[in-house]
Amino acid sequence: MSTEDKPSTSKEPTKMPENAAPAISAGDAAARQGDQIEVLAKEAEELRKKLDQERQKLNDIPIQQAAERLDPLPNLGIKQRRILKGHAGKVLCMDWSLDKRHIVSSSQDGKVIVWDGFTTNKEHALTMPTTWVMACAYSPSSQLIACGGLDNKCSVFPLSFEDDILQKKRSVATHTSYMSCCMFLRSDNLLLTGSGDSTCAIWDVESGQVRQHGLHSFITISVLFE
Repeated sequence: MSTEDKPSTSKEPTKMPENAAPAISAGDAAARQGDQIEVLAKEAEELRKKLDQERQKLNDIPIQQAAERLDPLPNLGIKQRRILKGHAGKVLCMDWSLDKRHIVSSSQDGKVIVWDGFTTNKEHALTMPTTWVMACAYSPSSQLIACGGLDNKCSVFPLSFEDDILQKKRSVATHTSYMSCCMFLRSDNLLLTGSGDSTCAIWDVESGQVRQHGLHSFITISVLFE
């Protein structure tokens, strides 16, 4: 066999495709990322300056001068009707029943009291397993109350003079931080709660399951449903 017939053992160098992107080192990638962050930071600063300029356009007169254009508020004929005494600490929350007669209140003393607003009598007085009961609410039917606070829970009690309502307690909502507010949503079976864990949630009272959950950037201290 001649040398011309022998297969060649040498390998030709591998050619890169013409459209192949060059390899990027970790240092180059970090540098590019840093440049992108710097560009975005400049854009954010420019937007902030534009917002400040737009605010200044609207800020044409002092607030005292703007208030002079408003009609004075009429004197409100508010009179003290009753004083409900019974809590040993600061009252943190209260809610009127839809019957326009009963009130539920909660306090730093760990008590939840249901009042007759006409006679000032206490109809129920509950001792909760925690101090600082920060929230309480009446249900639309006035047959249930909900309350909670530093125990991170919202407990629901059926109101009855025949049974020990503490034995009927139902823990409906559980948060990872204190419960700051609660309210029933047009039904005895739907409960809205807000918490120091920056969440609010709608709960099914019967099952204790979450119907809807929301996350906020800051602590939730109040909720309202219309």
